[in-house]
Amino acid sequence: MSLPFSDVGSLLAHPSWRDVVESALAGRLETSTELEDPDLAPVVTHPSKVVCCGHNYAGHIREMGRPLPEHPTLFTKFADTLTGPSDVVTVPEWATGLDWEAELVAVVGAPLYRATRDDAAAAIAGWTAANDLSVRSWQRHTGQWLPGKAFDRTTPLGPVLVTADELDPTAGLTLTCRVNDEIVQRGDTADLVFDAAALLSYISAFTRLSPGDVVLTGTPAGVGAAATPPRALADGDVVEVELAGVGVLHNPISIDNTAVAGPVSRPVHGGTA
Repeated sequence: MSLPFSDVGSLLAHPSWRDVVESALAGRLETSTELEDPDLAPVVTHPSKVVCCGHNYAGHIREMGRPLPEHPTLFTKFADTLTGPSDVVTVPEWATGLDWEAELVAVVGAPLYRATRDDAAAAIAGWTAANDLSVRSWQRHTGQWLPGKAFDRTTPLGPVLVTADELDPTAGLTLTCRVNDEIVQRGDTADLVFDAAALLSYISAFTRLSPGDVVLTGTPAGVGAAATPPRALADGDVVEVELAGVGVLHNPISIDNTAVAGPVSRPVHGGTA
């Protein structure tokens, strides 16, 4: 069925969205016919915030040779970074070192500010999957990761939102990434150092979270950058991320050799910032 909202974020912004969904499921709300073969957009198209956590699976932290963190390692993306669960992901040829990162995503369903862990857990609308495709060359320009994490339309999000009452990632959900049918990541969400409730509580301590905001919780071991030798995605590769109970992201990779803008370096007569 199709609800009378433009996207999931618009639905979650409704103060009684849970009642709306229950009414639709019970047949008390008029809905339109479901499309047979929909071309899905990101499960949330215009979040006000996209917050991500790095180094959050114990296994991934070990493969990167780092100690377990005392606090979450956070970075942000923009709404323009998101793309659909079956869209082609295109990057310019100078964006080298494109890497996969399968992730569990928490979608916020109620306003949060300086929330306790329990309040944060109660505010999770549900779960979806993401692939935090990362341009490692740009991620390593400086100690700040943003450029390599925020190329437009490089973060598939979806395919659906599964409400929080249906799944419990703390009990363990299998998260898998395949490249051309080869399994490159297989993790368990029970291996998270900071689970979603802890992340939302921590984030809300310094910035407000709103319905429709998305929080990527990190990736398990098996990224290409940690392989020996390191691996990167190539033109024509197909990347799939599968989260148990949620579904599959299926994204072909395209390398654009016509893009003219490229990396810049420090000007000879630069100023200060």
